Amino acid sequence: MTKITLPNVRWSQLFPILNWGSGYSRQDLGGDLTAAIIVTIMLIPQSLAYALLAGLPAEVGLYASILPLVAYAIFGTSRVLAVGPVAVVSLMSASALSALGLETLEDYVAASAVLALMSGTLLVAMGALKLGVVANLLSHPVIAGFITASGLLIAISQAKHILGVQASGHNLPEILSSLGQGLGQVNFVTLILGLGVLAFLFWLRLGLSDLLQNKLGLSKQMSGTIVRIGPVFAVLGTIALSWGFDLPALEVSVVGAVPTGLPPIGMPQLDRSLLTALIGPAVLITIIGYVESVSVAQTLAAKRRQKIDPNQELTALGAANIASGLSGGYAVTGGFARSVVNFDAGARTPAAGALTAIGLTLAALYLTPFLYFLPTATLAATIIVAVLSLVDLSILKTAWSYSRADFAAVFVTVVLTLLIGVETGVGAGVLTSIALFLWKTSRPHVAEVGQVPGSEHFRNIDRHQVLTDPSLVTLRIDESLYFANARRMEELILERVHRGNGQLRHVVLMCSAVNEIDLSALESLEAINHQLGDLGVKLHLSEVKGPVMDRLKRSHFLQDLTGQVFLSQNCAFQNLSKQSA
Repeated sequence: MTKITLPNVRWSQLFPILNWGSGYSRQDLGGDLTAAIIVTIMLIPQSLAYALLAGLPAEVGLYASILPLVAYAIFGTSRVLAVGPVAVVSLMSASALSALGLETLEDYVAASAVLALMSGTLLVAMGALKLGVVANLLSHPVIAGFITASGLLIAISQAKHILGVQASGHNLPEILSSLGQGLGQVNFVTLILGLGVLAFLFWLRLGLSDLLQNKLGLSKQMSGTIVRIGPVFAVLGTIALSWGFDLPALEVSVVGAVPTGLPPIGMPQLDRSLLTALIGPAVLITIIGYVESVSVAQTLAAKRRQKIDPNQELTALGAANIASGLSGGYAVTGGFARSVVNFDAGARTPAAGALTAIGLTLAALYLTPFLYFLPTATLAATIIVAVLSLVDLSILKTAWSYSRADFAAVFVTVVLTLLIGVETGVGAGVLTSIALFLWKTSRPHVAEVGQVPGSEHFRNIDRHQVLTDPSLVTLRIDESLYFANARRMEELILERVHRGNGQLRHVVLMCSAVNEIDLSALESLEAINHQLGDLGVKLHLSEVKGPVMDRLKRSHFLQDLTGQVFLSQNCAFQNLSKQSA
């Protein structure tokens, strides 16, 4: 009877909770519990605010902050990453969902859950295929430009709640036009309240930390934590004002009745047309959310000399989004602000997230009646202050001074995000980056090099005083060779040969920077070898890397090569110079 052997599955890789959970201690519990209490306090107003930004009822923000935290605690590899609604993903969700033209709020909420499920499924699939490298398609300039433009859009879009007017739009022209039309209906009570909360929150950010450190002697870490949970004080204060002065009677918009109870568990209705309409936004949300989350997780892990598994993070974020979609939430990812608070408050393991989920569950069960009088202007002010910290217009100046190509990618991303919308902006940024990369690599830098006197080093003849031989030309190719630059390389080499003085007998291609030669480039090398042979000039290679040589050996190129392959450029120069002499 044949014995069937199952593959050796390392369960601790699939479920990292088995790693940290097996050695969980009382000290871990103490740190996690403290962090959970602080993050819970911070997350309540933040979750409500980001649900508002996504165009969803306030309670959806709470739902998206409960089961996703538990899912990440089971599958995640970061000890301190806090998962939940974030500003940029909320804006992208709002942009995707509003384009569907749904008639009822119930349909809108259901569609948001479907979007979370789609994003979660994509993330899990990418994790299974170990496709974390896909995130590298988004260069840092594109990410920085997109987040900056999104931050501006978010802040401006929330101005309607500060002014107390009706406005809409998904790009800068639409929002500004809509706000302009509503200026005649400004609610001055809402305006005063909103500006007051904004002033208070900016003071928390800009002045309170120094006051706490200099006057009260608190540590930078403690004062920073207090500042980050500061919006809770604004929430409590404005709820009291709204209730005491009956602000709803003055037409001040408030959150209103928030359902009390646990998140609804169940699969939202899946419609083929809905899935088709959301696939594009789901892909963008997946990639943007993953990049943001992994960046935060890697930064915080490095501070404790820990590490994360980027591919397992795909699975963990996928599980979190699936949990959100099945519990009435919407798309989530790892957030910077709450993760930093979690880190500073002493979280030691992902159990801090699970404990935070318990705290938010209690809030959903017992605190929601107290949110009735919470002014939406307070939540809008919270969003504005949070996202303005993401805005970094200096990236345009930095990119301009360093690289015009990177500046083009940033500029296109910022402008199109503001003028057309988030999906177009980030998509155009990615395409611009890829197009510029192809353009740059299709025009490789090729330098003619000579020997630095008294050494074995070879440098560009236009930059250094070097030794050369009229019978020998060495060209250093500073790029991998592939279909996009093969023809260009061929032209450059033949152009230099034709500029020779009749003494030229050898051409050496210095391949120290060549990591790959594809089939198109190989055909170009064969053509160069043949044409140089007709001219009585031998073609040689030097410093060819092992993997490149392995591939060349699979072809007839080395057998047909008119010259030799040298281990180093110095060997080539010494040997060929002697032959010429």
